[in-house]
Order: sequence, then C-alpha cells, then structure tokens
Amino acid sequence: MRIAYLASRLTLPDSPDRRFDAFEHDLMVDCLSPVFASHGATLTAHAWDDDSVDWSLFNAVLIGSTWDYQDNLDAFMAKLEAIETQTALFNPSATVRWNSRKTYLRDLESKGVQIVPTLWLDTPGDEDVEQAFDMLDSDDLVFKRQVGANAEGQYRLHRGDAVPPMSESMMAQPFLPSIQTEGEMSLIFIDGDFSHALIKSAAAGDYRIQSSYGGSEQAHEPDPGDRKAATAIIEALDETPLYARVDMVRGGDGRMLLMELELIEPFLYPLQGPGLGERFHAALARRLA
Repeated sequence: MRIAYLASRLTLPDSPDRRFDAFEHDLMVDCLSPVFASHGATLTAHAWDDDSVDWSLFNAVLIGSTWDYQDNLDAFMAKLEAIETQTALFNPSATVRWNSRKTYLRDLESKGVQIVPTLWLDTPGDEDVEQAFDMLDSDDLVFKRQVGANAEGQYRLHRGDAVPPMSESMMAQPFLPSIQTEGEMSLIFIDGDFSHALIKSAAAGDYRIQSSYGGSEQAHEPDPGDRKAATAIIEALDETPLYARVDMVRGGDGRMLLMELELIEPFLYPLQGPGLGERFHAALARRLA
C-alpha cells in the first residue's frame, strides 16, 4: 500500500524557507511512517501543488501539513478534486470545502452543538466593530478570518481600540478568559473513535495557543462530560471523518464550547497520543478494504 501525505512547500524538510512550526509535520510523519512500514505500506510527503506527482500511483492521499491552503483556497480545492478522481482522499474534498469556511460552526449550531457565541461579518469597518461589542455584550472581542488558520489575520480588540483594516469576511467572538487559565482542550478522533486529548496553553501574556506564538501542550484525560460533548460533535456530522480534532474551550457556565472542528489538515499531537499511528493505520486500512 502506497500512501501520499499532502504537505505544503514550506513544511517539507528540504524547503529553504521552512516554517517555524514545520517540526509538527516531522512529528506526524515520524509517527505514521514506521507504523505504516511495519504493515508493508509506505508513506511519502509531497507538496499539494506539485504538478509532477502522479496521484494515481497511490492507494490513498492524506491531507497533512497543507498549511497555506487558506491563502490559495480555489487552487487547493481544485487540486483536491483532481486527486479524488485518481485515488481515495482523506478527508474527502466535500468535507474539506465545508470545513474550510468557519460558517460550518453555524451549521453545527443548528444541530444543537454549543459553540462560542459568534457574529458573522463581511469586511467589517469601525461601525460594524462597535456594534459587535454591543451585540455580543462584551468589551473584549476576538475577530477572525472566516477562511483562516493559525490565528493569521486575527485581532483581539477591546471596546474603543483602533480598528485595523479587515478586507476579508470575518467573525467576531467574545474573548473567553478560560483560554488563559484552563487553556484550550483538543480531543482527537480517528474514524469516529476517541484517540487522545490534550490541553494547549498560551505563552505568558498571550492568548493564542499555537506553537507559532509560544504555545505549549500536555496530555490530558478529559472527564466524561467533556468527552461526551466532543463525541456529540462528531456524531452530528453527516459522515464520519477519518480524522478529526475537536478544539473546545470552557464557557462561563462551565460547559465546553466548540472553538474549532478541524477536519482538513489538523496537527494530531502524536506525542500526547502514543497509539495514534496504529489507530490511524487500522482506520485507513478499513476504509481501503
């Protein structure tokens, strides 16, 4: 079995301008490759926009560290749809298209999923931002791109702050203090089954939990209620994804709220889930049988 692991040019090891967080790409490949090899399979990483690759030579393509897709969405989607005509793609392009715009949160909310309160905005100006504070009843808001990743193009604003230019569709959410106290909880699911969980913490003085901003993580055993809340999100999907990361944060009433459901190219934190490689291979083998 031959498996391709989709990356971006800036996460591949031979990139002259490699991303700071590309070590996460290495961790995932180092987790999966030996396990796949032990089962007689090979896993090789390729840039998603490398037109020299013949995708039909692979039994499946896994979307891995394609961490520039948000700035090249049309080309990325076209490539995924082309790959899907030649071999199996995980997660499927239809899932990726839906998950690529954060309005998917609105869809999940309509199914009863508890999300962070969100206001959807198109290229907001000063007046829109001012109204957002009133509508969300908060003096501390986070503005995010509707198509974005790694907190790029994201702003935390207090009422009265100068409004930076926002030329893309945005979303506004109240800042939740628990992100700086408890942290963000991520729960990893493989083929619908819970794999492992972790807590991601921001560096001192920051609120962004990604490694690019100094964030750190540690393994965590979620209590039954928190795990049940995450499982309900997976069960709310029309189709079970091969892999998923549910990012949640605790609201003021103690309930866990969905921050993000990552179905495209999530880092799955193999160091916090020692059995991830075997679970992933077994799930993929079942899908391809």
